Amino acid sequence: MKSKQTMEQTIRIEKPKVTDGALMWNLVKQSTLDNNSPYKYIMMCDYFKETCVVVKQDEKLLGFITAFIPPEQQDVIFVWQVGVDPSQRGKGIASKMLAELIRRPACKNVRYLEATVTPSNQASQSLFRGLARKKHTECAVKTCYSAKLFPTNDHEEELLFRVGPLSD
Repeated sequence: MKSKQTMEQTIRIEKPKVTDGALMWNLVKQSTLDNNSPYKYIMMCDYFKETCVVVKQDEKLLGFITAFIPPEQQDVIFVWQVGVDPSQRGKGIASKMLAELIRRPACKNVRYLEATVTPSNQASQSLFRGLARKKHTECAVKTCYSAKLFPTNDHEEELLFRVGPLSD
């Protein structure tokens, strides 16, 4: 059995490679996250690698963040999805990925982190509120997309979480 120190040394937080897209898609299939097409994950790894994050142990994907800077809001990083392998939840991986993301050179002008979260997703709500606490800043929450906008009756409203202003 590996020691705790050896296991921690093999965990890497890095920019995704295009080959990580399929791994992200497979991880999402094991979760309650919205399952986008494999193409979405591959494209995010290719075109948005500077604002996406993966966590791996050896070649196993433990978690990921897909995010981008909206063209008309250069001071915002929008987090589209945060996925963590079920066996790794509760270990702080999502918080470490967020910290890595906002430290990146691509985010040097970012003052706010935004994400939409459904009311039932307590884990993501806790993640973004926790980031605000760690950064000693605000976490404003408001309705972003009402449930009526979605073409099926099984999608909750999406709340916009806005964390910031962020500083070093």
